[in-house]
Amino acid sequence: MNVAVKPVEKFRSNVAVNRFRGKDLLAGTGYWVGVVLLLGFILLPIFWIALTSFKTYQQAFTLDVFFQPILDNYKTIFDDPLTFGPKIVNSLVVGVGTVLIAIPLGMMAAYAFSRFHFRGSNVLLVWVLATQFIPPVVIIIPFFNLFRTIGLVDTLIGLIILDLSIVLPYVTWMVKGYIDSLPVEVEEAALVDGCTDIGILWRITFPLVMPGVIVAAVFGFIACWNEFLFALIIGNRDAQTLQVGFYQTASGPKGIQWELMSATGMIVMVPILILSLLIRKHFVGGLTMGAVK
Repeated sequence: MNVAVKPVEKFRSNVAVNRFRGKDLLAGTGYWVGVVLLLGFILLPIFWIALTSFKTYQQAFTLDVFFQPILDNYKTIFDDPLTFGPKIVNSLVVGVGTVLIAIPLGMMAAYAFSRFHFRGSNVLLVWVLATQFIPPVVIIIPFFNLFRTIGLVDTLIGLIILDLSIVLPYVTWMVKGYIDSLPVEVEEAALVDGCTDIGILWRITFPLVMPGVIVAAVFGFIACWNEFLFALIIGNRDAQTLQVGFYQTASGPKGIQWELMSATGMIVMVPILILSLLIRKHFVGGLTMGAVK
């Protein structure tokens, strides 16, 4: 009797194993199909922009993938009348300058909100966050009138001040989350050893939250690099940034010049992609650091 049952049990076991392998194979295939579709959805526009940047004006309206590439578009955007060289320098100065000012100020504000509880601190923190919900188009006109009075229209300093209104609250809130996740005992031990509050902030807290600071700095730089409205209205001539030059490629005598716009798009995207690759380890650590306390 036992001899008759064992083959049946073995057969059922093999069937179960085959079903499990079939489901596992199906799940693995579905996973990779989803990954390929997602990558195609993300990378296809970037690939097509890169492809169009090497086409002529006539080829830009075709779907040709194989053609004789040219570099004339990149040369054109750096020549008159577009002159993208100064615009790239202006974008770098505004982005780096804004981040260099926002990080120390945001770090001190985040530390104060996280470690010191004073009357109205919660309300003030909410007001800092509420500034992020104000559309830039609402504040640009008052700033323009003010800057015209004090002579900051068409200056990089004026653009940096305007970008600080966006980046500084963001840095404050992001860094505060990382400081909240740090144990207070570390700072208390430093305080017992005679370290001042400023010393604790820069010698103890700042190195510990460095991944979060890097993430905040990168996001702040990207926000300045991609900002368009402030640069269009305030930096109307000498302080034009790369985003304004990107807009100018759509207003030529030929209408939208897709080949020039694609070349400009590559110049806009490549620095951000390179920066993201260089700080990817800190980026992941910074995003997860403030999530758990």
